[in-house]
Order: sequence, then structure tokens, then C-alpha cells
Amino acid sequence: MARFAALFCFSILVVLQCASFDSAMAEEIGMYELKKGNLSMKLTNYGARIVSLVLPDKNGKRGDIALGFDTIQGFMNASSPFGATVGRVANRISKAQFTLNGIVYKLPANSGNNTIHGGPIGFSKVVWKVKRYRPDGAIPRIDFTYHSFDGEQAEKKVAAWDLREKYLGDQEWEAQVVGFGSLQQENQVRKEAIQGKELQNQRFPGDLLVKTSYTLLGDNQFCITMKAEALNKATPVNLVNHAFWNLGGHNSGDILSEKIQIFASHYTPTDSKLIPTGEIVTVKETPYDFLTARTVGSRINELPKGYDINYALDGSGSSKLKKAAIVHDEKSGRVMEILTDQPGVQFFTSNTLNVKGKGGFMYKPHGGLCLETQGFPDSVNHPNFPSQIVNPGKPYNHIMLFKFSTL
Repeated sequence: MARFAALFCFSILVVLQCASFDSAMAEEIGMYELKKGNLSMKLTNYGARIVSLVLPDKNGKRGDIALGFDTIQGFMNASSPFGATVGRVANRISKAQFTLNGIVYKLPANSGNNTIHGGPIGFSKVVWKVKRYRPDGAIPRIDFTYHSFDGEQAEKKVAAWDLREKYLGDQEWEAQVVGFGSLQQENQVRKEAIQGKELQNQRFPGDLLVKTSYTLLGDNQFCITMKAEALNKATPVNLVNHAFWNLGGHNSGDILSEKIQIFASHYTPTDSKLIPTGEIVTVKETPYDFLTARTVGSRINELPKGYDINYALDGSGSSKLKKAAIVHDEKSGRVMEILTDQPGVQFFTSNTLNVKGKGGFMYKPHGGLCLETQGFPDSVNHPNFPSQIVNPGKPYNHIMLFKFSTL
């Protein structure tokens, strides 16, 4: 308990130190619940994330289908952004850099030589403001907002380092608690801060106002809407929700027997580091073909570890909502259908998962699946991919509609 209290206080200190950069960082971490009918959802403004989603199975027994943790500390320590809003650019950016309007922007690398999920301190690791909260009634809803400022990656790293040095010294806390990939990387950031080396280039350009809203709708449905407005510079934006789902229940084991249908005739192949090659190829005669529903595990052994791939959704030329995927767990009878206005969906089967989650249950490889509707990964470096560049005056919008039923 003392360890948790110290870690929680340290996390709040990080927030307060960063307040001079953005008032949103001074918000307190809280837990919130939305309820409507048989559906209840718990959320936190740490990462604007889903903490739990409880709904009945075919026998009326309620269960939580979202993997996660019992405490904020669990989410802070996790190597994956369970349930969180991920950005400014989710998924991968090759070689941790891109060129926009003739300027080369270098980013902090946190996945080998590449950047993933917005960098070491992306949107999943900051505290968002709560702008609206209606826990029940006709349309339960909560709005989280965040101001992502120009160059925040570098400044937040240095602020977090200073706090760690000042309040914790060389104690046992892992660097990932404040968003660093390793102590070696952390020390390098501090060295560069002291020497004034290139910190202004290690960033996404421009100020960005972001809002993530969760709304419960009728008949066991909920909607996630994400909006972003570039204030002064063009910038890449690709926001996703990174929930890990297990329709049998978060503590029911693996998802290999769940049936899935993905409404995509093509996917974007990757290299060994999961960076897209730039191709868009057919799923036919590959393990990636889920045009007809089949179990997740039916061909997973044909892949090195499992699924972690972006699908180019059919009908992506339209801004209207389209089906992305349907998942069915026969044992519980639960069915989840996802619709979106985005061109792609990342299908991920938690291939290396190994962490103690809610109630002390051990989440193992393939213990959950992610279906992250999105723009294509590394689109900033592939002109043939749908653009994710957001310009001032032309906001970014992303809608996800989740429908649940039983069979």
C-alpha cells in the first residue's frame, strides 16, 4: 500500500510539474462510470481510457469483457496502453521521423529505431480534463479533452526526469512509469536537455486540441468519438482506442476460439519490425482472410506470433459508417459489432501479453484482442496511403460505434 501511495504521489507530481506547459496536465486522476440498461462502463481521465465494460451473456450473467487493472498504478506500469486513447499518432512511424511541408521532424524512438503510439509519453500517459460528465439518464456521456502543445515530448521527458531525480533519486521505480523506454534512454534525454541538443526537433508540429467522448446508447450500444483541431501548424493525427477485449470475460482465458469477421479484402503487409512496406495487397489465400467468419486461432499458427496487422476496410472511399468487424464468443453468446468512418482497422491478438490484471488474474498471450479503427500506420511516410495530415481549420474526426447482442 505504501508503494502504491508513493507511486501515485509521484505520478501527481509529474502532472503538476508539467502544468506550466499545459493546464490540462494539472487535472487530478479520477474514475467515472456510465450506466444505461444492462450496460455499465468505467473510465478514467488518465489516458482517457476504458477501465471496464460490464454486460450480460446469453444467460443474463453480467461480466467484464475489457482487460485491465484494479488500480491506476496498474495502468501506469503496463507496457501496453490498455483501453486508452492513443496518439498523437497511433501505431508506428518508421525511423522515428517524417517530412511535412519540407521540414524533417524527428521523434523520440520507443520501439527500436521507430516511434509507436505517439512516442514515450503519448496521449495514453497524460491526464485529460473532464469537460462533461453525465453518468446516467437518457444519454450517459463523458467528454475528455487534452491540449497537446508544440514540442511537448521533449519538455515532458525532461520534467519527468527532474521529478524522478528530485523526489525518488535512484530508487527501484522503472523508467516506464513516467514513459521512458529505459534508464539509458532517460539519461540520454537528460544529457541532451543539459546540452541543448535538438530537443526542438523531437516533436510533432503545432498545438492540437483533442477531445474523446464516450456515449452510451440504447440497446447495448456505445459510441466513441474523437476530434482534434490543429491550431497553428499542419500535423499528422491518428487517434485510436486501444481496448483489449475478451467476450468470454476478461478472466476467461484466451480468445482463440472466438469467431471473427473482418470486412476488408486487403491489408497492408509489414516488415519484421511491423513497419508497413507501402503495399496494399489482397487477403485471399492468406491467414489474414476473415471475410467469412472463422475462429481467431484457425490459422494463427501460420504466423510467427499472431495477428498484428492493419486491414484496409472495404468501402473506405465514403465518410459514412461502415462495418469493420464482428466478433462472437459461442460459450457466452456475446456478439460485438464495430462500425467506423476510418479507412483501416488494426487486428491485434496480444501476442506477448504476460501481466497480472484485474483480481490478480494472469493475462497470457492471446488473452484479449484489439480492433483499433484507424488511419493506416506510417501513412506519413507512404504517399499512397490515405493522408492523416490535419490542417488548421479542417478538424480531424473519428467515430467508433460498438453494438452488443447475444446468440
